[in-house]
Amino acid sequence: MGEAAAPETIDRRRAGTAETRRGRSFGSRGFFRIVVIGLPFLWLVGLFLVPFLIVFKISLSQTAVAMPPYLPTFGDPATWWSALQQLSLDNYAWIASDELYFNAYTLSLAIAAASTVLTLAIAYPLAYGMAKAPPAWRTTLVMLVILPFWTSFLIRVYAWIAILKPEGLFNQLLMTIGVIDQPLVILNTPIAIFIGIVYSYLPFMTLPIYASLERMDHSLTEAAADLGSPPLKTFWTITFPLSLPGVVAGCFLVFIPAAGEFVIPDLLGGSRTLMIGKTVWLEFFTNRDWPVASAVAVVLVALLVVPIAIFQRQQARL
Repeated sequence: MGEAAAPETIDRRRAGTAETRRGRSFGSRGFFRIVVIGLPFLWLVGLFLVPFLIVFKISLSQTAVAMPPYLPTFGDPATWWSALQQLSLDNYAWIASDELYFNAYTLSLAIAAASTVLTLAIAYPLAYGMAKAPPAWRTTLVMLVILPFWTSFLIRVYAWIAILKPEGLFNQLLMTIGVIDQPLVILNTPIAIFIGIVYSYLPFMTLPIYASLERMDHSLTEAAADLGSPPLKTFWTITFPLSLPGVVAGCFLVFIPAAGEFVIPDLLGGSRTLMIGKTVWLEFFTNRDWPVASAVAVVLVALLVVPIAIFQRQQARL
């Protein structure tokens, strides 16, 4: 019996050892999975959620001649309950009743939407040409697209001032070749804002579209051509639908920062163009009204994030 039981004992030990190894391997993979998933969440919580909650709390406060310039503050834990009772929605009511903020929101969203459409109209042919270029050229073309990022954003905007001003390079060129007799007024107009936004955010639209087009299975378009489909019909029925993920991503990457843009409207649009980014800056640093400025920022986040979240949820259901 002892001799017969020996092989069974050995098999059980081997099975137990294998299970232990699998358990350790699963444990290590589980820990690695937690780390990989947890780090982005910690990043979002620490750099987005916590600052947003701080701004939201300030938006419920009242302006005060103090440092920081709002009340109440949550310094002493013994006074937290009384501080919570002082929070209110008065700043949001003020924003809703003042036509200035409504006009600023409307103008910002309109300029951001128009700039996104213009950027898409330029970026899609550019990305399509890059995807159709020989593979040896594609890396160079991508480098040329991201080349402006190697210089300061502020310097690039100031360069457009030198180009668009009445005595700038653009007017001098048009007058030299005889197209115009008097300089065009482009600087400090909405046209200058569109030019600045489209130029600055063009790579954010081009690269996602290029990534979608470059990964596309080109045998589908070849099959459509073999079946007699015209090139234009092939594009609208095959190429463009397959590139929609890149188009949507690019539109988000352009529309969201353009809606809250401050530098470009301030430098190229002049004082007559009051977008919401400049409104927030004025409330913070000129009026020193942090609660109202925070409320304006919270409303802008809601206007941008909520529709995007609804859109993504609907896309996930499809």
